[in-house]
Amino acid sequence: MNKQSIRIGLSTISLLLAACAFAADGETPALNRAVFTGALTEARSMPRLHSLLVSHNGELVVEEYFNGLSRSRTANVKSVSKSIMSALIGIAIDQGHIEGLDQSISDYYGDRIDDDPTGFKQRITGGNLLSMQAGLETTSSYNFGAWVLSDDWVEFALNQPVEAPPGSRMLYSTGNTHLLSDILTAATGQSTLEFAREALARPMGFHLNSWTQDPNGVYFGGNNMELTPRQMMAFGEMYLNDGEANGRQVIPTEWVETSLQPRVRSERDSTRHYGYGWWMRDMAGVPTTYAWGFGGQFILLAKDLDMVVVTTSSSQPGDTRRAHTRALYDLLEEQIIAPAVHSRSAGPAD
Repeated sequence: MNKQSIRIGLSTISLLLAACAFAADGETPALNRAVFTGALTEARSMPRLHSLLVSHNGELVVEEYFNGLSRSRTANVKSVSKSIMSALIGIAIDQGHIEGLDQSISDYYGDRIDDDPTGFKQRITGGNLLSMQAGLETTSSYNFGAWVLSDDWVEFALNQPVEAPPGSRMLYSTGNTHLLSDILTAATGQSTLEFAREALARPMGFHLNSWTQDPNGVYFGGNNMELTPRQMMAFGEMYLNDGEANGRQVIPTEWVETSLQPRVRSERDSTRHYGYGWWMRDMAGVPTTYAWGFGGQFILLAKDLDMVVVTTSSSQPGDTRRAHTRALYDLLEEQIIAPAVHSRSAGPAD
């Protein structure tokens, strides 16, 4: 029997278990661990996977760690940090430190971008940076090494040539969110770490570890934050609960709604859209929103299912990384979202 046949068989078992998970009175109960039997079996065979957590209606129904990892171990969440950076910008706007998403970056970098002959750099806004529509050549991918080895990350990002008018297309670049970290530092008078601890982590009830700084001391905006899987889950639950955590409004509800709206379509995959630091695509017919980091770090929100899914994986480069990411997408859609949909929609057992 080949792996594909095994996978189909496991999916069938998961769906059958889900179909039987109904109360005697015909009401649909909360999802339970049995619904995700196939997901757990598949997850245990993935050598790069470190954790899988699933919550439903605020209850943690799956929490598993793999390949020697444990609950207390933090993960480098890579570009999941961009979703956290988005939250920090939303809080800073609400607190009056930043004018709003339409504020031009020329308010902070006027003397450093005045020589742009196209005039486009002066038109870049905070919203353009958050939605990856700044129009500047990327500092990610083929430019990432040169960027992080430079003496001034902000200057390097600002000096990138203009490839498109701001707001016209998606050009994914971590330099965009690093500029936001620099702007946040200037606007609040605090480091991004200090502001994140005070305005986000402390109200959520956890300690946020320090992470990478650029050569000028600005905390890496949009990469390399360190979180435990449970902290990632708490962040996802807060977004699912419209910005509330521990009985208080940590992020404005309006910001949650704004940041989770699709702003631009991915040029690499037409099924994916991007908002303000969050990705969107349908999985098993369900709209999902997710924070996504290199190597397989995910915080996935399925609001229609009242469900949050967290995964962490090895963030080290390697020949198996891309295959792992593809397998992880399949796991999320086929072994987690699909069985949850079936469990919700199936009728009561006879």
